[in-house]
Amino acid sequence: MTELTNYLINLPTLEIVGLVSGIGCVWLLIKENIWTFPVGLIYAAVSVVIFAQGKLYADVMLNAYYVGMNAYGWYYWLYGGQRSVGNHLPISRMPFSLIPSLAVITVIGALGMGWTLDTITDASLPYWDSVTTCGSFLAMWMTARKYIENWFVWLFVDIISTVIYLAKGIELYSILYALYTVMAILGWIKWKRNFSSNR
Repeated sequence: MTELTNYLINLPTLEIVGLVSGIGCVWLLIKENIWTFPVGLIYAAVSVVIFAQGKLYADVMLNAYYVGMNAYGWYYWLYGGQRSVGNHLPISRMPFSLIPSLAVITVIGALGMGWTLDTITDASLPYWDSVTTCGSFLAMWMTARKYIENWFVWLFVDIISTVIYLAKGIELYSILYALYTVMAILGWIKWKRNFSSNR
């Protein structure tokens, strides 16, 4: 019991804040609750500091992007898109015409970012970090636009991120992303049900 108590006392405070706000953010997203975005802002700000300490520079850029995209998503869910009854932004499908170009941009971005970080920084796991970062760029934009397919991209990112953070010794974030993996599946199921019932 003493070892467990000591372990809990010595957990990094920022990682705990990141864990709690991260879970809260995704839980609210699954429920289509607008408060996902302010909670996401807290998560993103804390994560910038954590990943800078771990020299995961692509993740630092990603979470700086999350700050802006959480603000954009907050605005878009309140005022953008085609409104439904009760001034609610409905879940929609991403236009098929966007998929090829976004896939190419994401792959090129990941390769370019990985090469840059590998060449000019002391980044750890630069290519894998860049894959999850560019995938997350795409997934966050899709989330802000309320496209149902965002959950597939998040699932891909979450699985890889879980392994990266475990390898880097950022245990709480590894646990967080393992939970995100499960939550992405739950999010897809719930959004699919809501999407089908609104058609």
